[in-house]
Amino acid sequence: MNRKSLLPPGLYPICMTLPGHVLRLTGQLASKLRTSWGLILLVACLPAHADVADMLPTIKPGVVGVGTFHPTGSPRGNLLGTGFAVLDGQYVVSCAHIFTRPLDSEKKETYAVFIGRDRQMAVRAARLVATDRDRDLALLKIAGDPLPTLKLGDSDRAREGWQLYFTGYPIGSVLGLNPSTHRAGLAAIIPIYTPVPAASQLNARALRQAQRPYEVFELDAIAYPGNSGSPVWHPDTGEVLGVVNSGYVKGAKEAALTAPSGISYAIPVKYVHRLLEQALSKAP
Repeated sequence: MNRKSLLPPGLYPICMTLPGHVLRLTGQLASKLRTSWGLILLVACLPAHADVADMLPTIKPGVVGVGTFHPTGSPRGNLLGTGFAVLDGQYVVSCAHIFTRPLDSEKKETYAVFIGRDRQMAVRAARLVATDRDRDLALLKIAGDPLPTLKLGDSDRAREGWQLYFTGYPIGSVLGLNPSTHRAGLAAIIPIYTPVPAASQLNARALRQAQRPYEVFELDAIAYPGNSGSPVWHPDTGEVLGVVNSGYVKGAKEAALTAPSGISYAIPVKYVHRLLEQALSKAP
């Protein structure tokens, strides 16, 4: 390639009359200009990505605390995990393992949803209307005004390597009702069932999973016990793709707080869709 071909059309005849070092500088400047315009055009053609900070105001209002309420207890409210509002704003999705302990009906203990911010909390009575124990999902219905809702996405379209986020209450309401948001890389999409080395280690849950295996999201993130039920959402759309339900624990259960492994799991939201369909089909 000769020297002419490196210069933009129209500039070469003028530059030929300039000294050599000026000619070289002019050529370099023209090359940089072409590169800059190329980068601008490239960026303009890329798909727009929403800023996470801009997406959070649409996510946080729909995230709530879930647990129990005891009118005469101390404390009266016991926040056990996280949930998020769906459908018409009167349904809340969370994890089934949060609601395994029987309520003390004699003392009028109820399931509850906690809303508000900081220390300004309000309690909504809730009913457990549907559960999927195999996939650790629960659906609550609350009384009163509807809550802001989150949109459910299509978890079958999720891809390993995506950067996602989840919002919830990792340490409950210790610091007030202030949801935290954490980034979570979708490290793998894996089957929930892992064969056990010996028959003596089989239990009812392991047998159910072996009979009806399904895939879960493995997240490269630390999730604490209070994050159970947290929505896992995509930063571009705000759509919920999964529900945090467990963290990988090394050793005793206490290690979940003192020495978290950095590996967590979430149930794909397609199973939430199924739970909602079943619950609504049975609703009066």
